[in-house]
Amino acid sequence: MTKKKQKILDRLKNKYKLVILNDETFEEKASFTLNRLNVFILGSMLLVLLISIVTSLLIFTPLKEYIPGYADVSLRRDISEMALRVDSMQMIIDANDQYIENVKGVINGTVGLNDTINKNSKPTLKDTTFRIGAKPEEDSLLRLMIEDQNQYGFAIKESNVKPTGIAGYTFFTPVKGIISEKYNPRKGHYGIDVAATKGMPVKATLEGSVIFASWTSDGGYVIAIQHGNDLISIYKHCSVLFKKVGNFVRSGEPIAIVGDSGEMQTGPHVHFELWFKGNAVNPKEYINF
Repeated sequence: MTKKKQKILDRLKNKYKLVILNDETFEEKASFTLNRLNVFILGSMLLVLLISIVTSLLIFTPLKEYIPGYADVSLRRDISEMALRVDSMQMIIDANDQYIENVKGVINGTVGLNDTINKNSKPTLKDTTFRIGAKPEEDSLLRLMIEDQNQYGFAIKESNVKPTGIAGYTFFTPVKGIISEKYNPRKGHYGIDVAATKGMPVKATLEGSVIFASWTSDGGYVIAIQHGNDLISIYKHCSVLFKKVGNFVRSGEPIAIVGDSGEMQTGPHVHFELWFKGNAVNPKEYINF
């Protein structure tokens, strides 16, 4: 075994001459005396040097960011901050969605007979009922929400002299036509249906701020306006809406187009509702259609 090791060591130490010649004149340009051991040591040193250079470049330069699966520290921090922001935004979106559902409940005629609202406390987003026929001291959730203008940013322009009741208003006719279905709260019809030519403009009955302008399955394109003195007007089954939530509109200003949208439509008409202090009222008693 000793002789075999000695033989291998002798092979490593055997000297070889590396000669560089001119291919045409065979003139010797350079020569090197080498052995296998020297070549192995030199190659190992070059390999270690190359590994050191590559490692240094990856540690101290931005090249490390190009390594698959590697995440920069600042990038991970940014991702964490964005995750927190997304979570906060989701909470805000959920709150806004709940508020919109409250308004839709009013527009679709959702009634909660067993729920009460404490007028001394502000409503929460969990309170989703709008009670028709409520007592004056128990105003609807929508009234309390819209009344808090600082919270929702709706500015209602009112005159210096406020009417004491709904009869004190001078209403503008939303659309001229024939009343195809009368006001009948016992059957859940809290407004009137005015049959009109498709494409006619629908106009605001009073000045106020738009609190709802969107699509509903039953009412199609619906727009609702908050007026002064706890008065709300609602216009359903429109084909086009001209206004967005938060827009201020004046009396007689076009806000939509007559249509036949929604599942509850029976031809081109406008379903018009008036709500005063949380109670639905008959528009025919105050407006000449």
